[in-house]
Formats: sequence, C-alpha cells, structure tokens
Amino acid sequence: MSDPSAASLVSTPRPEQPSEAGAPVNAGLPESAQKQQKPRGLLGDAWIDLRRKPLFWISATLIVIFVLMAAFPSLFTSGDAVNGALSRSQVKPSADAWFGYDVQGRDVFARTIYGARASIMVALLSVIGTLLIGGTMGIIAGYRGGWVDALLSRIADIFFGLPFVLGSIVILTTFNGSGSDNNEWTIMGLVIMSLTVLSWPVVMRLMRSSVLATKEADYIVAARALGAGTGRIILKHLLPNCLAPLLVYGTIMVGSFIGAEATLSFLGIGLKTPVVSWGIMISEAQNYIRVSPYLLFFPAAFLVTAVLSFVMLGEAVREALDPKLR
Repeated sequence: MSDPSAASLVSTPRPEQPSEAGAPVNAGLPESAQKQQKPRGLLGDAWIDLRRKPLFWISATLIVIFVLMAAFPSLFTSGDAVNGALSRSQVKPSADAWFGYDVQGRDVFARTIYGARASIMVALLSVIGTLLIGGTMGIIAGYRGGWVDALLSRIADIFFGLPFVLGSIVILTTFNGSGSDNNEWTIMGLVIMSLTVLSWPVVMRLMRSSVLATKEADYIVAARALGAGTGRIILKHLLPNCLAPLLVYGTIMVGSFIGAEATLSFLGIGLKTPVVSWGIMISEAQNYIRVSPYLLFFPAAFLVTAVLSFVMLGEAVREALDPKLR
C-alpha cells in the first residue's frame, strides 16, 4: 500500500505564491499567452475557422474586386461605357478592346466594369431592406408571441404565396408604367422595393425561429428578473445571439439578388438604358449570339462569378458559425 501522505503530496496542487504589489498571478507570462487565455465568443471562433478555409479567401477576394469595380470603375478602365462609334460596331476582341465592341460601337469591357455598380448596388440595398424589415418583424413575432405572432405569421404567409418573378413583374409594371417619365434612380428604387417586398418573409421566419429558441435561455430570464426592459433585452441579449442565421442568409441573398436583378432587366421590366448593368447587356446581346457571342459571354461570366462568390462566402460563413459542421 502507498503512503497516504505521499499521495496527498502528489494530488494536492502546490499553493500559488502571492504576487508582489497585487500583481496578477499570470503577470510573468508572455503577452501572447495571456491573450490566448481570454475566452472567445462565437464570432471569434468563426473568424479563426474561416481563416483556415481556402474557399473563404477565394470568395472574399473576388467580392472585394467586384466591390472595387462598383465603387471605383475608373481604376479598372478608362473607356466610355455609354457613348460609342458606329464605325466600331461589333468589332471583335483585340489588344485595343479586350472584350470587343457592341452593336453601337461601345467598349464591352468598360460596360462590363461599369455594370457591376448597378447590379451590386441594387443587390446590397435590397438585402439591407430585407434584413431590416424581416428581422424587425421576426423579433417582434418571436418575442411577443400570442396574437401578434399569429398576425405577423399570416401576413408573411400571404407574401410567401406570391411567385417571385410574377410578383416582381406585377409590381414593376404597375408602378413603373411605360417608364418614360421615370429616371434611372426611380426605376432602381422600384426594383429594390420589389425585391424587398417579396423576400422579407424568409428573413422574418429565420429571425422568429432564432428568437423562440433563445428567449427562454437562462441569461434572458436572469436579465428579465433583474428588471431589464424589453428594449434592452432585445438589443443587448437577443439580437447579438440571433444574428448568425441572418449573416449567412444575407450573404447568400446578395448573390441571389444580383441574379434576380439581371433576370428582371433581361425581361425588360427591371433596369433600363442608359443604366449599365449585366442584365441589360445580356438582354441586348441575345439577338447577336450567333455572330458576336462575346457580347453575351463576358457579362454573363462576370454575373455568374459574382453570384457564385457570394454563395461560396455564405457557405463558408455557415460552416464556421455552425459548431456541428466544424
């Protein structure tokens, strides 16, 4: 048998020596080791996981390029995206014009670069509006419950029943009319409104389910018992812990809205000339696909790449925020 006193010496941790002048016990550790001891939140763990994913860096790099194209198109091209010369009509790609010239003699490369502005602007503003409206209604429905939840859920069901493309056609043709009296900003606002009106119920359902799963947590009950008001509970406790699904869906939704804007513009009910967008360029090139396929290929390639970039980023964020997928 082993000596009990010896066993107690092994199992009992050595008492820590008091630090001088009240300094913390880990004051002698390197600064990097002290930082590693600090607890990380969900977003901190997600960022560490994202940095190890090549998919995240590829998609993020492409998105940065597209955003720079939309914000500062002059950094990528010095060509004129609006005016052209008929003498250069349908000139094929060359060293002088990488993507060639369209039917009206306009530089296709310059139009493709400038087309990113309208497409990305419409998508981002539509996503922001959708998240604000759907997120707010989802928080109210999930937190209040009862008849408020039932009423908002039935309103969302009505909008769920509207086909997306058909609903957009009805809204745009009703408010836009012939389009002769509306400028480009008015038409862009109508497209943003139609995308937002038809998309907010999905965000509302996501936020509602997150709030229902979170509002009975111990820290919410403790905050309510301590006398915290509804606004403080929602802003300080519920909202930060319910944003993860919205971040994922919002990222993917940007790519979806870029494609939706191109679809509406291709059908002739979305953005219109003189606005430059990828959907308008594809619509103008459809009649010349046999003789000048490059007029369709280049804007379509940029459109597909932009959509896939946001979808891939959303998938990477989803895997990073979901502990079960790590």
